[in-house]
Amino acid sequence: MSRGADRAVERSPGLRIGSVAGVPVYLGRTWPIIVLVILVTFGPVVARARPDLGPLAYAVALAYAGLLLVSVLVHEAAHALVGIARGYRVARIVADLWGGHTAYDSTDTSPGDSALVAVAGPVANVLLAVVGSVLEPAVPVGVPHLLMVAFVWTNGFVAAFNLLPGLPLDGGFLVDALVWKLTGSRDKGMVAAGWCGRVVAAGVVLWFVGRPFLSGQRPSIYDVIWALVIGGFLWAGATQAIRGGKARLLLASIPVATVWQPASTIPVHGTVADLSRLVQTGRAGVLVVVVAPDGTALGTVDTQALSAIPFERQGGTPLTAVLRARPPGWVVDAGPQDDITDVVRVMQELGVREVPVRDPRGVIDKAVRVEDLGGS
Repeated sequence: MSRGADRAVERSPGLRIGSVAGVPVYLGRTWPIIVLVILVTFGPVVARARPDLGPLAYAVALAYAGLLLVSVLVHEAAHALVGIARGYRVARIVADLWGGHTAYDSTDTSPGDSALVAVAGPVANVLLAVVGSVLEPAVPVGVPHLLMVAFVWTNGFVAAFNLLPGLPLDGGFLVDALVWKLTGSRDKGMVAAGWCGRVVAAGVVLWFVGRPFLSGQRPSIYDVIWALVIGGFLWAGATQAIRGGKARLLLASIPVATVWQPASTIPVHGTVADLSRLVQTGRAGVLVVVVAPDGTALGTVDTQALSAIPFERQGGTPLTAVLRARPPGWVVDAGPQDDITDVVRVMQELGVREVPVRDPRGVIDKAVRVEDLGGS
């Protein structure tokens, strides 16, 4: 399960195969790798258990890959549905090489909501395992029964594995929510859950590689490969969480007043001559924000378009001719002692290089630029 705001400009993550509550569902480009791994590993197991099947043993393995896909999509759909119910903006569901992920914006949330969304996926798998167990006695002996047993076992394993207490697993988000609730800091929760994730990653490697040695055997090449692949994935996700949490903790320590610069506003119904007079009086600041009659910040001034307008035509040229529109949500509400977290988030999510700051009075007279944050 992944978090974060979706970018509208992102390319499609794969083949769209449907939707859940309006959320697009994709079969990721890397999913065929999972199918290939299942054919290579599960196919021979079926062939040894049922030599009478011959090459059809690999068709059984392919059917198992289909059941696994169902399990993954139900898991992610549960995350998405609970997220929507808790007010999240869910962008997509993707089944990929690492099982699957649900992308959503969880900026305005709480520890309780975060925990509910996290636990929804494993609970869905537990329910699938229970349903499979109930149906198993009625399933005919043979290949159908084999697939049902595999389906039950897989869902039980997916639920248990995802509840391990470390990011990027669902259990890690539960740790995150707990620390967040206790400390009041979501970022501290992410750091703590990331370190737990590193412990889980190390534990996975020890399980695959160390356990055989304890029983006097050598680990198989498959065990070593799985240990490296799964452990590496978990370690990378945990490390990303630690870095992200520490970065946000740093942002939270910087008051916005230490980086903002003077800015000004100008009504959209004005002319380019009005803008020129504002600049000449020195009241423009580092950013001129064009506002609608209701006070909505529409955008900034396109300096290239402005320079192309001759002086004698400025009085008759509407300000809209040099307006560079900005997306909704680009204005940040903040007082002098508020930190720069929201400023940086808006810059990253919307891809803007300057952010107007509206004070508690509702006045826009400050702005923060990328250059003010040390960017280029």
